[in-house]
Amino acid sequence: WRGWEGAPYSTLVPSDEVTINYRHGLPVITLMLPTRSERCQFTVKPVVTTVGAFLQDVQREDKGIERAEVFATDGSKVSDATLMEILLMNDFKLVINNTAYSVSPPVKDKLSSEHATEMEDIKSLVHRLFVALHLEDHQIRKERELLQKLDHLKGELLPLEQMKARIMDSADAKTSRLLWVGLALMSTQGGALAWLTWWVYSWDIMEPVTYFITYGSAMAFYAYFVLTKQDYIYPHAKDRQFLHYFYRKSKKQHFNVERYNKLKDELAEAEESLRRLRQPLHLRLPIQEINDKD
Repeated sequence: WRGWEGAPYSTLVPSDEVTINYRHGLPVITLMLPTRSERCQFTVKPVVTTVGAFLQDVQREDKGIERAEVFATDGSKVSDATLMEILLMNDFKLVINNTAYSVSPPVKDKLSSEHATEMEDIKSLVHRLFVALHLEDHQIRKERELLQKLDHLKGELLPLEQMKARIMDSADAKTSRLLWVGLALMSTQGGALAWLTWWVYSWDIMEPVTYFITYGSAMAFYAYFVLTKQDYIYPHAKDRQFLHYFYRKSKKQHFNVERYNKLKDELAEAEESLRRLRQPLHLRLPIQEINDKD
């Protein structure tokens, strides 16, 4: 007869030639090795073992096996990446060289609720032990990655920080000069009004002038509010003028403010991640290793 995918098989062996039993909760597959003519048992871990890994184990046990494949009952080939847990749920065909074995896995008894709970507790305990044993290595590796990232970010930020410092000094100097110019203009205006009031004209003539100067100043402050949506408060006005000079100078010197802010955010995030990582790390590492890293 002709098997799946057109491959000829000389023998179809009954299912009792390949048996599957459960021992300590794990399936044990017993089959006859063709060239060694002896029965051999294979204990598989169904949750992690794949069909391909099981077939490789069979071929390693008997070097005379040239072909080992698994087919479903409908004739379709089972992928090597399929887990044995999935395979053992239904009947299948195990083909070794030119012999096809009909395999009927036994129905595994369902675990009682108490047994299932115990198994889940054991799995949880194993997972916690695995995390505890490998967490420190993961933290050390992550710390090295963060330190390398910090060095890289600081290297990129260094020239930008120097350029930013020069631009800030220039903008601060211009803002200070503007404030002093405003003070000088206000002093000049006050002196001129006093001179016109006492030496040139009388208060009866200068009173309307001072009124309109005051009204004009109120209009100027209101126009500032309309344009900026902010009250004219001296510290805020100073900061606004400083930013105006800063961005104008940055544009002239091709200082990328967006890239600088992005690098600063990444640096702060990396430093925060390193700080959170080192809190449990310093509790586990030897003192000498901590000092070397610092």
